[in-house]
Amino acid sequence: MNVVEIEKVTKRFGDVYAVDNISLAVEEGEVFGLLGPNGAGKSTAINMIVGLLRPDDGQISVLGRSTAKEPLASRSEIGIVPQDLAIYEDLSSLENVKFFASLYGLRGRELDRAAREALEFTGLTESSGARPKSFSGGMKRRLNIACAIAHRPRLLIMDEPTVGIDPQSRNHILQSVKVLNQQGCTVIYTSHYMEEVEEICSRIAILDHGKVIAEGTASQLTALISDTSSVWITAGELDGKINIDQLRAVPGVTNVDIDEQTVKLTSRREVSNLERIISCFTGSGISIHRIESKTPDLETVFLTLTGRNLRD
Repeated sequence: MNVVEIEKVTKRFGDVYAVDNISLAVEEGEVFGLLGPNGAGKSTAINMIVGLLRPDDGQISVLGRSTAKEPLASRSEIGIVPQDLAIYEDLSSLENVKFFASLYGLRGRELDRAAREALEFTGLTESSGARPKSFSGGMKRRLNIACAIAHRPRLLIMDEPTVGIDPQSRNHILQSVKVLNQQGCTVIYTSHYMEEVEEICSRIAILDHGKVIAEGTASQLTALISDTSSVWITAGELDGKINIDQLRAVPGVTNVDIDEQTVKLTSRREVSNLERIISCFTGSGISIHRIESKTPDLETVFLTLTGRNLRD
């Protein structure tokens, strides 16, 4: 069964196509990763799924219900964890969760039980009476999740749920996603952290310029670029010395990305060009400390298909 079906959906803002004739299906029980650089159309797609925007063309259904014809029914089974925190800082944690759960019709003892269970699940029981304005970033993110799951949604949409938090809180959230999924919740997950997507997502779609440019499991996506290789070169002082255009002009090179003192190059596997690449460094007086050959991963796939880093 498909929990979400997006059929030939387009959304325009003036002359700009934020989403351009996309079709996607999210199957029940999946953790579905939605990747794309800024401006790719992810947020617009999510806002249409939850009913905040209506498509200009095409159809969207959630659990078999049209978001256009049955908007309230389709929303009742959705939980949303927005990138911008949706909590009230002057309410306690318990009051926050109760408020959002009440919007889905929970009342009385059922409401109190559901709210307390959500706080326990997110590790916030001891902070149920505290106000989130005193919380760390990680605790606020966990409260954001508690507010989204108290009504036990069948579909949970998580938009950048780990932005700006410490590694311990990030790990707690990732483990929570796995447990929720094991309990039967289907998850749509967006992130700028490729390692998160590789860890928890069963299937992934990559959006760019409003279009779906690739879709599949992580292994299926990496197979798309089996004819490419990646080389990481860690060097001495790069600032003002390395000529990026010269590296990009080397035959076979398809992408060049710099991460601090490491230059990450993607190249066509059949082209022997390492000597030319090294000469770009030595010719500029840059000392090379280490050269590593990397097995293609999702980061390489993304760079190859979009020409951009996910965090750009």
